[in-house]
Amino acid sequence: MDTDESRLGLEADRGLLSRTSTAERVAGVLRTRIAEGFFLPGGRLSEQDIGTALGVSRNTLRESFRLLTHERLLTHELNRGVFVRVPTVADVRDIYRVRKLVECAAVRGITERPASFARIAATVADGDAAAAGGRWQDLGTANIRFHSELVGLTGSERIVELMQGLTAELRLVFHVMADPRRFHERYLPRNHEILRPLAEGDGAATEKLLAGYLDDAEAQLVEAYSERSAEAAGV
Repeated sequence: MDTDESRLGLEADRGLLSRTSTAERVAGVLRTRIAEGFFLPGGRLSEQDIGTALGVSRNTLRESFRLLTHERLLTHELNRGVFVRVPTVADVRDIYRVRKLVECAAVRGITERPASFARIAATVADGDAAAAGGRWQDLGTANIRFHSELVGLTGSERIVELMQGLTAELRLVFHVMADPRRFHERYLPRNHEILRPLAEGDGAATEKLLAGYLDDAEAQLVEAYSERSAEAAGV
């Protein structure tokens, strides 16, 4: 294929590229809203309402829905519409399997205080302030930022992007907790515990604390799902 033909072929795709870019931006807005709890698990998304609010076409919105479905945040039900996905116990276990692999590896090789330690410690301070004010959802956000900063210790953009992709799905899992305080408050002191060996550059001790933390969080969430299932069944 000669240069002119290649150029004409790409120009023909320009409109598709524009639509895709818009769809990705819309997906980003909806992803954030899902993470913030604006759209709750099991809730139906109205094409008309969202499209009108964002000022985008139906085709663009459907493409953004497709992207978020691929990310396991939405699900399409034939003849019913698009819904925010309700994570399963298997999802919880898989998410935490990935978290343990990524986060524990991120701290394992630390031999000195990380250059980003002040930023990591600031997320814990934000959590303290949220807890003092009874802002439990904000505490959850600070907690996620704490773990995101730990992942950032890998220095890998790809791994950081992987964690970002898990964040919204993780918030869907957290929304299952009827009382967010019940879940988030108990882990704040453990964040402080993790900071201590991290400040000393003790990667092995940091990893041990972090692994136990993630094991306990997974077990608590699995228990919460079991309780919810039992309630739904009238047990």
